[in-house]
Amino acid sequence: MAPVPASKHFDYLVLGGGSGGIASARRAAEFGIKVVVDGTIYSADHILVAVGGQPTLPTIPGAELGITSDGFFQLKERPQRVVVVGAGYIAVEMAQIFAGLGSSTTLAIRGHTVLRYFDSLISEAVTEEVEHSGVNIKRGVEVATVKKTSEGVVVTLNTGEVLPPADVLLWAVGRSPNTEGLGCDEINMSLDKQGHVVVDDFQNTNIEGVYALGDVAGKALLTPVAIAAGRRLAHRLFDNQPSLKLDYTNIPSVVFSHPPIGSIGLTEKEATQQFGEENITVYETKFSPMYHAMTTRKQNTVMKLICKGKEETVVGLHMMGRGCDEMLQGFSVAVKMGATKSDFDSCVAIHPTSSEEFVTMRNPRK
Repeated sequence: MAPVPASKHFDYLVLGGGSGGIASARRAAEFGIKVVVDGTIYSADHILVAVGGQPTLPTIPGAELGITSDGFFQLKERPQRVVVVGAGYIAVEMAQIFAGLGSSTTLAIRGHTVLRYFDSLISEAVTEEVEHSGVNIKRGVEVATVKKTSEGVVVTLNTGEVLPPADVLLWAVGRSPNTEGLGCDEINMSLDKQGHVVVDDFQNTNIEGVYALGDVAGKALLTPVAIAAGRRLAHRLFDNQPSLKLDYTNIPSVVFSHPPIGSIGLTEKEATQQFGEENITVYETKFSPMYHAMTTRKQNTVMKLICKGKEETVVGLHMMGRGCDEMLQGFSVAVKMGATKSDFDSCVAIHPTSSEEFVTMRNPRK
């Protein structure tokens, strides 16, 4: 491919207008760097690929009859009957939103619990809460075909079961990077099997002066992660901090289910695989918070600490319950700093709160 003459040259060229690209561009601009975001393509000393991703549709007959999370925000009225397909955080959040608004909602999942990549205690607990919120869960199934009838969208499962007609079918089965048609092949940019741009710890691609971050790079697909990576890249390139990079370990994450989930670090399964069962100590608790003292249904809160070695360094902290989304940020700082169980124990509890449970767990699980 012959070189294309550039009409202008910039210090920093950002492809994509998402959170990571904008954050990196703004931070670079603070250092007096000439930046162009999206729009016409120019030449530049440094080029950042931050074009994000998009929801994936399955390759089955009739898949186009469904919408994705993008289409959710284009709905003009509340659908009476909804089928959501998927078991990740988008599927859980969307299903509970529909059910909370009064829609008859079915959630089809391949496994037996939602959010299977979270710790098993959390996955099992939130699955129970999703059902209590009014969502009908179809377990161990996949969608075989989708058809449009006069009564609505009809979903047939791989078990042969035909679900009742729905007004809306929402796919939440993953996301794909926006690299198709970007020209990566023309410049021999390395992509993985899913089409993500391959980068090193410093967001470098295999092409000098070209970087990638956010969903297009396929690492920790969370908006704050892309923002943090983008800002660190700007400091590294333009603020004389050559060793600065984002640490992708111990990234806190929250699912805004009802009740919400908070998690940081290794699951119990991951910790056991990494350090050995004999080197892991687990503390966990399950209780109904005081908020529900006067409610008819006593919604549970569950919490787990996973500790490593004789010093009991906290390598995993997981919780589900009212307020867990707000609790996680502070505990995440402690985990990032390498806090031990004794550090947690030495902290005076704030009573009455749910968060005090993390500093008052005394006995490890048998």
